[in-house]
Amino acid sequence: MLRTLLAGLVALLALSASLAASPSLAGPVRTGHLTAELAAATVGVAPGQEVQLVLRQDIDKGWHTYWRNSGDSGAPTELIWTLPPGWSAGDLVWAPPSRKPIGPLMNYGYSGEVLLPVTVQAPASARPGDTVTLRAKAAFLVCSDVCIPEDADLKLDLKVVAGAPAPDPVWAPRVEAALAAVPRPGQVQAVLSSGPAGLRIAATGAVIAGGTVRDAYFYPYASGVIDHAAPQSVDRGPDGLTLTLKPAPADAAPTSLTGVLSVDGKAYEIEAAAGEAPPGAGGLGPPPSAGQAAGGAGGLAGAIAFAFLGGLILNLMPCVFPVLAMKAASLAGHGHDRRAARQQGLAFLAGVMATFLALAALLLVVRAGGAAVGWGFQLQSPPVVSGLALLMLAVGLNMSGLFEIGASLQGIGAGAASRGGGLGAFLTGALAVVVAAPCTAPFMAPALGWAMTQPAALSLAVFAGLGLGFAAPFTLAALAPGLLTRLPRPGPWMDTFRKVLAFPMYGAAAWLAWVLAVQAGPDLLARLLAAGVLLAFACWLAGLAQKRAILGQPSRILGITALVIAALSVAAAVWPSPAAADASGLAYEAYSPERLSALQAEGRPVFVNYTAAWCVTCQVNERVAFSTRIAAEAFEASGTVYLKADWTRRDAVIAEDLARFGRAGVPLYLVYPAGGGEPRILPQLLTPDIVARAVQDAARG
Repeated sequence: MLRTLLAGLVALLALSASLAASPSLAGPVRTGHLTAELAAATVGVAPGQEVQLVLRQDIDKGWHTYWRNSGDSGAPTELIWTLPPGWSAGDLVWAPPSRKPIGPLMNYGYSGEVLLPVTVQAPASARPGDTVTLRAKAAFLVCSDVCIPEDADLKLDLKVVAGAPAPDPVWAPRVEAALAAVPRPGQVQAVLSSGPAGLRIAATGAVIAGGTVRDAYFYPYASGVIDHAAPQSVDRGPDGLTLTLKPAPADAAPTSLTGVLSVDGKAYEIEAAAGEAPPGAGGLGPPPSAGQAAGGAGGLAGAIAFAFLGGLILNLMPCVFPVLAMKAASLAGHGHDRRAARQQGLAFLAGVMATFLALAALLLVVRAGGAAVGWGFQLQSPPVVSGLALLMLAVGLNMSGLFEIGASLQGIGAGAASRGGGLGAFLTGALAVVVAAPCTAPFMAPALGWAMTQPAALSLAVFAGLGLGFAAPFTLAALAPGLLTRLPRPGPWMDTFRKVLAFPMYGAAAWLAWVLAVQAGPDLLARLLAAGVLLAFACWLAGLAQKRAILGQPSRILGITALVIAALSVAAAVWPSPAAADASGLAYEAYSPERLSALQAEGRPVFVNYTAAWCVTCQVNERVAFSTRIAAEAFEASGTVYLKADWTRRDAVIAEDLARFGRAGVPLYLVYPAGGGEPRILPQLLTPDIVARAVQDAARG
C-alpha cells in the first residue's frame, strides 16, 4: 500500500514538473459544443524570433465549425489577439476543409479535432527569463441542426529564453503535422476556362499525375463565385485532371479562381488563371445533366425533404392560425362520417396543391419576365392585401352567423356538413396557402432558395413537396378512422364552436390591415376601414335576405343591394394609394448597397435586416429580439449601424440580394464585421442574446 502511494506521489510530481515546463498554464476552455485551447510547438521563444502556435478545436460529435469560406451559410472561426507591446500575431493558417452538406446547401468546415496554426513574433526587446501572457478571444459558429455562436477567452503563458527553445514533447509533433497538412502553392498548375458546360479547372502536376482519382473537389477561397451545392464532375487525364464547376449567378464569369484542390485526401493550393487547358489534364467530357446537378447530395431530394418539413412547420406559424380554425371547424363538423371526412381531407389536399403550384408557376413566370420577386410576392401588392383583409372579415362574419354561404340558417350542423363540403374544403385549402405564403418557416428558406435557381420542373417539384407537407396534418387526420371516432358527434355545440373560431379570422383581418398601414400609409388604411364597415353592412343585409327567404317573404332586392354594397366596398379598398414609411423600435437607416459600401469603407460594423411587414417571423423577431434593452445597448456600445432592407413592397435590389445569399424570401439577417469582409448570416429565429453577441463580435472585426 505504501509503495503504491509513493508511486502515485512520484507520478504527481512528474506531472507537476511537466506542467511547469509547458508553455500554457490556462488549459482548454469549454464553450458549449467544443473545447478550445492555444498551444505552442516549443517551450519558449527567443527575443526577436517567431514561435509557432495552434488554435485547437475539439468539436462535439454531430457538430462542426467553418473554414475561411464557409460555403452557402455559416461563418469562419475568428481569433482576436490581445498581446503585450511589441508582440504581433499573423493570420490563422487554415487546415484543409471537408464538405458539410445541409439539405440543398453545401458548407465547408471541420468536425472532430482540428489544429489551425498561427505564428507569433516576439520583439527583440523581450527579456530572457520573463513569462508573457498571450491572450486571444476566439469566436466560433458551431452548427448541427441549429447554429450557435460560441466564444472562448484563451491565454498562453510563454517563457522568453536566451537561446533556441526546446521543442514541446507533446505539441511539437502535432504542430508539425498540422503545418505539413496545410495546402501549399506551387505543386499543382491550374488553368481556368468557361463555356456552356460551366467553369473548368484543368490541373496538372507530378503529385496528381497517373492512377485513378476516387474523389476530387475544389474549395474556392472566395464565396459567390461558384455554386457550392452543385456537383463537381471530374475528368481524369495522364498528367492531371479537369473539374467542371457550376458558376454562381453573376453578370460575368470569373477570370481566375484561387482555392484548395483536394485530391484523394491531399490538399493543394491552386490559382487558376484564364488560359488554354493542357491536353494531359483530361478531355472535356459532357457537362452534368440537369438531373445529375439536382440529384447529388443536397440537390433535388434534399430540397424536397426540406420543403416538406418546412410545410409541416408552416402549420404552426401565426399567420396560419385563422385557417387552422376553419379546418378544425370543418373536421369537427363531420364527426363520425368517415366518407365525408375523407372527401374533405382529399379536397383540402387538392386545394393546397393546386394553389401552391399555381402560385409557384406564376412566380416563375414573373421572374422569367425580369421582375425581381420572391415567395410571398402576392402580399407585396396593396390591392391583394386589402382584398384578403376583407375576405377574412367576411369569413369571420359568416362564422359568427351574420349570414350563411351555400346553406340556409336552418342548415347549420350536420345538414350543412353534407352539402358542398368538397368545394368548401378545396377553397379552404386555397385560402390557407394564400395566407400562409408570407411566412417562411424553418427549413423553407434553403429549399426555396435552391428551387428559385433551378429549371421550372425541378422548382415545381420542390413547391409540390412544400404543399404536401403543409396539407399533410389535416389530410392525414381526415383519413384516420381512429381519430374520427374520438371526435364528438355533430350537434348544437358546433354552432358555438364555429362562432368562437370566428375571432381568429377577425385577428387575421386586423393583421392584414396593419400590414397595409405599414405598406401603403394611412390613406389606404382609412379606405380599408371604411370598406370593412360597408362589407359588414352588406353581410348583415345578406343575412336579413336569407331570413326573409326562409319565412317566404320578398328578399331579392335586399340580396341585390347587399351584393352591390359588397362590390363597392371591395372597389374602395383596392383603389391604389401611395405608400408610407416604416416604423421600428431601434433607430435605423434605410438600406441601400451604396450606403452599405460607404459604411464598410469607414470600417464600421453593419447589421442588415431584410424584412417585410407581411412577414410574421420578421415581426416576431422585431418584438422579441430587436425591441429590447439588450439589443439597444449592444448596438450602441458596439457602434454597429442598423440598416433595414424593407421588402414590404417590391424592390429589385433587395430581391437580388436575397438571391445572392440563396434565399427566396425574408427574413434574412446579415452582420458585416468592422474593417470589411464577408457577412455572418444569423438564424431566422432570433433572441436578444444572439443579436447582441453578433454585433459585439462584428465590432471586434
